[in-house]
Amino acid sequence: MVSDDSFIELNRRVLRANDLVSGGLRERFAHAGIRVANLISAPGTGKTELVVALGELAASAGVEMAVLVGDCATDNDARRIAASCPMVRQIVTDGLCHLEASMIGEALSGFDLAEIDLLLIENVGNLVCPSDFDLGEDLKVALLSVTEGEDKPLKYPHLFSSADLVVVTKLDLAEAAGCDLGELGANIAAVNPGALVIYTSARSGDGIGQLFKVLAVGG
Repeated sequence: MVSDDSFIELNRRVLRANDLVSGGLRERFAHAGIRVANLISAPGTGKTELVVALGELAASAGVEMAVLVGDCATDNDARRIAASCPMVRQIVTDGLCHLEASMIGEALSGFDLAEIDLLLIENVGNLVCPSDFDLGEDLKVALLSVTEGEDKPLKYPHLFSSADLVVVTKLDLAEAAGCDLGELGANIAAVNPGALVIYTSARSGDGIGQLFKVLAVGG
């Protein structure tokens, strides 16, 4: 049986190895002038629908956007995103609950980084594991939908406290879901005071322009 100390040390080694790779990725991205965002949320939050909307906006704005999509199985999300962002690749993790920097490096093979302005990494749906793995991103983005409950930031404080940006999705369903947006905002502030929070609806378009501006140009 593996002891707790052995498990902790193994986890540290895995994270150290990941950080070495992510550091190299960050240098490559900076050299190429690419903005990179790592999107993390639970399954069903609406990441893919949001990415599709951002792809449409990027195309109209003349911004070259690429997307890497992580899932345990299938290429369903990549096929959906391809309609608005042809520069997309699926990363199938075969059950692994998060993306790692080495997977990002492999998935970028064949891409001309000089042609990319904005890279979105849609991480595997999970509020725990992905938050520990640096992928060389500029922004770690935590997403939660109004249908998930106002207490998610309190239940998963590590992700939300370490996020550079918090995006609330499915705003158009807030009333139907009985979501108290004031309480939700207060809970985000409790774990990440001063965090930038953007309320969005991919369906209605609310907040998409603001989110795109933050992701693409930093403000």
